[in-house]
Amino acid sequence: MDQLQLKATIMDSEAMRRAVTRIAHEILERNEGAGTLGIVGIVSRGVPIAEILSNEIAAIEGTKPPVGKLDISFYRDDISRSISPVLHATNIPFNLDERDVVLVDDVLYTGRTVRSALDALMDLGRPKSVQLAVMVDRGHRELPIRADYVGKNVPSSRSEKIRVHIKDTDGENSVTIWERPAQGGAN
Repeated sequence: MDQLQLKATIMDSEAMRRAVTRIAHEILERNEGAGTLGIVGIVSRGVPIAEILSNEIAAIEGTKPPVGKLDISFYRDDISRSISPVLHATNIPFNLDERDVVLVDDVLYTGRTVRSALDALMDLGRPKSVQLAVMVDRGHRELPIRADYVGKNVPSSRSEKIRVHIKDTDGENSVTIWERPAQGGAN
């Protein structure tokens, strides 16, 4: 089995902090404050980013938007490829109806995760609007989905992997890019 090796750290803790602060300001400007906001993180990496974003909005605005977590396991279009999906609880402790929902994920890639999240969200309520915030947009879309708020655009090849590390779960805040090592040998 091929092992991945670290290619580069593309965001350190300070770069991530600046990105979250910028995104929080952009969200507040677009929505004219935090009054109607609800932040929903997509399990698993979107959830801690949603919490960080909500805390940053509270630090700026003085109002902390409620945060929920959304499990999309049964909404994925690739569920048949997975023998048994890992289930997490969806917990959105606020009414979605007529709320401006900011859906949060770590990496936007093909758009399939976001499509699944939109389906799951609509089964739970009727938001006034749904906006998308991601730490990294790496391109390669398969569906017509784009992020409203992006921490960093990272052009990457399909063979590379982008990993967002969160201090509470990984011991540090960073974004790294990984690749398969070149195959050695004589030609």
